[in-house]
Amino acid sequence: MKNSLTRRQSLLLLGTTLATKACTTPASEAAVRSESPAPNRPDWGRGYENQRIADRKDGTFLNPIFSGDRPDPSIIRDGDTYYLTFSSFDAYPGLFIWQSTDLVNWQPVGPALTHPIGSVWASDLIKHGDRFYIYIPARSKNRKSIYVIYANQIDGPWSKPVDLDLPDHIDPAHAVGEDGKRYLFLSNGDLVELSDDGLSTVGDVEHIYDPWRYPEDWDVECFCPEGPKILRKDNWFYMLTAVGGTAGPPTGHMVIAARARSVKGPWQHAPNNPQVRTTDRSESWWSRGHATLIEGPAGDWWMISHGYENGFWTLGRQCLLEPIRWREDGWFESLGGDLSTPFPKPLPSQHQPHGLPLSDDFSTSSLGPQWVFYDPSPVEHDRIDLDGDGLRMTAKGETPADTSPLCVIPGDRAYEVTARMELDPGSRAGLLLFYNSGLYCGLSYGPEGLVMHRYGQERSRPNDLDAGLTHLEIKVRNDNHVVTFFTRLPGERWKKFDVQMEVSGYHHNTAYDFLSLRPGLMAAGKGHVRFSQFRYKALS
Repeated sequence: MKNSLTRRQSLLLLGTTLATKACTTPASEAAVRSESPAPNRPDWGRGYENQRIADRKDGTFLNPIFSGDRPDPSIIRDGDTYYLTFSSFDAYPGLFIWQSTDLVNWQPVGPALTHPIGSVWASDLIKHGDRFYIYIPARSKNRKSIYVIYANQIDGPWSKPVDLDLPDHIDPAHAVGEDGKRYLFLSNGDLVELSDDGLSTVGDVEHIYDPWRYPEDWDVECFCPEGPKILRKDNWFYMLTAVGGTAGPPTGHMVIAARARSVKGPWQHAPNNPQVRTTDRSESWWSRGHATLIEGPAGDWWMISHGYENGFWTLGRQCLLEPIRWREDGWFESLGGDLSTPFPKPLPSQHQPHGLPLSDDFSTSSLGPQWVFYDPSPVEHDRIDLDGDGLRMTAKGETPADTSPLCVIPGDRAYEVTARMELDPGSRAGLLLFYNSGLYCGLSYGPEGLVMHRYGQERSRPNDLDAGLTHLEIKVRNDNHVVTFFTRLPGERWKKFDVQMEVSGYHHNTAYDFLSLRPGLMAAGKGHVRFSQFRYKALS
């Protein structure tokens, strides 16, 4: 594995940062009003490309605040600005950072992690002194540990990952103890001291907390204490922990709380545990957990977490925001209910663009911030060449399973994506809906003609398109899990592919990996594929 960026990687990363700063055009003002929206009658605002957004432009917002796969949110407040990142798992560049002043609308900053260290799980973004840190649990075939990267500015440059040699834990959470020392809280109620610079550990891991237990008759995936998040307030350390398993039954994942005067305890269980839990699969949000408390811009308090949307495991775990209140006994409680109705915004009169466009004509000299490779090699970006006339991608592998497709993260229940492609002799180009290397669907075309990909398997369709084609467009429509493909040759009309697919089962409970179903571009075989246009459109 290389520890330094190639010249091309550096230019692409610089371009990504510049591109994020350019995504500032106002989002659509269109929003449909409803006094009591329900899962079958959504009432979101609309942003870039008709993407759904939380801000309804009437002083209220409707969850999720980040639609699509944004799991394990880690949030900090620095002055009047909030910064947020999410688990990126097998996608690189990883740990994309967002900023906001109202907790509802978020603008892109850029990725913090460019050196592949494996699948990145629930990280912790913090600021200590004048320096930003991200503590990162990651797993590869050869190594499982917790790493740290740091930067003097939130937009980088970020350091190379430093291995803290913690192979037995996940989900670190940084805190400064009552003794002024730095610590990492870990999964399973454990704790380890950090050096003053936060770049190494001191002493052994200690067990300091036994989490609250739910009743035996609840339907959960596993006990699995994880995702600790720490807040110090009024000389108490408050710890929020996720238990019940990340997926599995919709009623499993939940948020519990405890508090102590010292980071080493003794810890008291909150009398109103669990703080958040899906109690019935009919609710709008399933498997809610990995929560953090954050003070709002008006001095109010909020809880940010993640959850699966009812019936849409395929979109991954989405980012949720709900108000809380502090009680007279010093504990807190959520005011969010099942999150199916709107809440007043923390800053009702503030309206900012949210998110970023997913479409790309590849006319710039850098890869857009919406793009991530699946499970890339350390030099994966060397496959990319942007010359102002499209995206030229070097072929890799033979099927979607080994091609490291280039993907975007959708957040809509229904959408269309279109890709225009030009093939070198011997290459294969495709447009996919990709979950992981074992589960995907799509169409691709190459020397052997058209191939249909379904269930993570390939089926040749050589008679569907003439041999020797060099230019082709493919369109995929994912309408509430019903997927339809279309092909078009230059100067001709769209032709509907004769096989439609149902993809509601393309998710973690089927294929593990904690991911989401994502549109992706595939270049396989030999030579290169040039993509000159990619279009995303959310369907109302």
